[in-house]
Amino acid sequence: MDITPAEGQVVPHHPSSGHLDAYRHWLEGMHLKFPTFKHDHPPVVDVNQVADEQLTIGQRIADKVAATVGSWPFIITQSIILAVWLVLNSIAIIRHWDPYPFILLNLMLSFQAAYAAPFVMMSQNRQAEKDRITAQNDYVTDCKGEEEVRHIMDHLDHQDALILQIVKRLEEQHMEMKEQIARLDPELVKRIAMDAQQVAKEQAEQN
Repeated sequence: MDITPAEGQVVPHHPSSGHLDAYRHWLEGMHLKFPTFKHDHPPVVDVNQVADEQLTIGQRIADKVAATVGSWPFIITQSIILAVWLVLNSIAIIRHWDPYPFILLNLMLSFQAAYAAPFVMMSQNRQAEKDRITAQNDYVTDCKGEEEVRHIMDHLDHQDALILQIVKRLEEQHMEMKEQIARLDPELVKRIAMDAQQVAKEQAEQN
């Protein structure tokens, strides 16, 4: 984060405003330049897009196999095939190619499990890598948000300090104006005070 003074000046200056020189001392000592923030952090990363761009052919095949094995259509189809296999090898309608205890069926299921398990594990490893990228991206995003919030708080703190300075200067200016008016015409000061009280009373009644 790079906080540098802004280039612009809040207080306007005009060569012909000579009648304002008497009041220009009210702005002396006030820091009217607000800090600026350079958004130099990298952009937000789409984790899904990054993960898809890094996929190899083998990983795509593993994901496809894992998605197929872990689906209801696969479970239902395999259950039907197993049921037909058991029925045809249990009754004497046709020649038994795999009689009880269905050794050939156990061999085929073991063969299927031996090949399906590595595909599922490869898909899980790729998902774990994607989760790691997601966690890293979340950490970077949190750091960016912390920088933004810190800058906003610094900006608000500067605004609060500036507002307090302005209120203090206004109070001093108000007191000075009251003293000047009192020296010119005390009765005018009383009338102004009475008018201010009347306005405040009317506002209180309206509220």
